[in-house]
Amino acid sequence: MPASMKIAVAGATGRVGSRVAELLKASGHHVVPMSRSTGVDVVTREGLAEALAGAECVIDAASGTARGRQRRAPKAASEFFTASARNLHEIGQKAGVQRMVEVSVLGIDHFTAGQGAAKYAHEKAMLAGPIPVRVLRAAQFHEFVPQLIEWGTEGDVAYVRKMRIQSVASRSVAQALVDLATDPAWAASPERSEPPLPEIAGPRDENLVDMAKLFVARRRIPLRIQGVTNPSDPDDKIYEDGSLLASPYATLAGPRFEAWLDSDDANTTTYGPADR
Repeated sequence: MPASMKIAVAGATGRVGSRVAELLKASGHHVVPMSRSTGVDVVTREGLAEALAGAECVIDAASGTARGRQRRAPKAASEFFTASARNLHEIGQKAGVQRMVEVSVLGIDHFTAGQGAAKYAHEKAMLAGPIPVRVLRAAQFHEFVPQLIEWGTEGDVAYVRKMRIQSVASRSVAQALVDLATDPAWAASPERSEPPLPEIAGPRDENLVDMAKLFVARRRIPLRIQGVTNPSDPDDKIYEDGSLLASPYATLAGPRFEAWLDSDDANTTTYGPADR
């Protein structure tokens, strides 16, 4: 494998994608950032052929989640992921892309509806395309906690789903994606991921409601955290039954959430009315 590769990063301005691009650049690789803000849209194909020209590898870290409090409706999420997978394979194959790496979600195969099912369909579509793909299933990020608090805040109460979670630092996930993409053995003989898919998660099983309470206490945010469930969600039980925790063969990466709260990454994770 050459010392330096041209690697395109989808979702390069997002939480994981930006860190992936940073790590690749630090290792001397030529990074092509792909996001709407850089003039590349994986859904409409705008700028995609130009971005992929000459790229050996694509790291797909695009989440398909709208910014701010609003999230894509399940149908919109499904359309985003379907178009993204199709376009990356079709245009990537024409451009000579040799392999792709995609970040997915730990336990995603347990979902039957909503955004979870849409993301699982995306994972399957990526693996079924003509370009060899490796998928990394990652636990929810530590940064997910303040985001959910923000989305669930009504007045002085934040409603947070009851959930068992083995959250991991997004920077650890980014490094794992870079390691997969630049693996010399895979570069020499590309092959697609086969079950069981590689996983990365944090060091321990935690309770999301307790994590939210710890976050607001550390930040001195005057909110009461209220744990909730959603019986109308057909997948409601999997949030608490351990389906979203790491398997025995997962890579466990620190720091733990409590330690992460004291890190520079946590200090740059904003929360407050200005972010809503």
